[in-house]
Amino acid sequence: MLNLLFPKICNGCKQPLLKGQEILCEECIHSIPLASFHKTGSDMLKNKFYGRFLVQNATALVDFQKKGITQELLHNLKYRGQKEISSFFGKWLGAELAEIPAYQEIDLVIPVPLHKQKLKKRGYNQVEGFGKEIATALNIPYEDDILIKVSKSGSQVFKTRMLRFEAEEIFTVKNLEKINNKHVLLVDDIITTGATLEKCALQLLKAENASISIATIATS
Repeated sequence: MLNLLFPKICNGCKQPLLKGQEILCEECIHSIPLASFHKTGSDMLKNKFYGRFLVQNATALVDFQKKGITQELLHNLKYRGQKEISSFFGKWLGAELAEIPAYQEIDLVIPVPLHKQKLKKRGYNQVEGFGKEIATALNIPYEDDILIKVSKSGSQVFKTRMLRFEAEEIFTVKNLEKINNKHVLLVDDIITTGATLEKCALQLLKAENASISIATIATS
């Protein structure tokens, strides 16, 4: 009855969703520009980190397009409290990664963390659902108590790569022994220059014989 009075609305076309549909209608799902490097075998995303740190695998599910459906979805996820969008993308990518042999070697999933003040203000880490669903699909742990953000940073959108890297955005690690000899899948919502992921990875690689793969919802 509640669904009849207040039907769920597609995040793309804003039309009512049919029974069984979540977040997007079928038409809007098929209109999303996919990146899917894990399917194509492209090293384009992985090559962003060439000479910075060693990445085993790197993928993103969708291409970010300004004023497009992916921008709308990420905006709703980060600023309009629609954290279920994170889980939606996590289930989607998780199901695909579960079929890729290279991702069967991963031992645990770690999210890029928010600073505790931003986490308190927003109420959730926008990448949590994404990471948890991937971990479930791969049947591995999701660990959010290892990588810690200890300083805040503003929006990264209009910063150059150097300014992003030099910004007061500092991460540290706890319980580092938990990732000794482990292959970590580091997850985030979007990758642009990769500066934030690089900082996180360099901290995680302080563990003995650790290795890093990367998965994000979107790439731009």
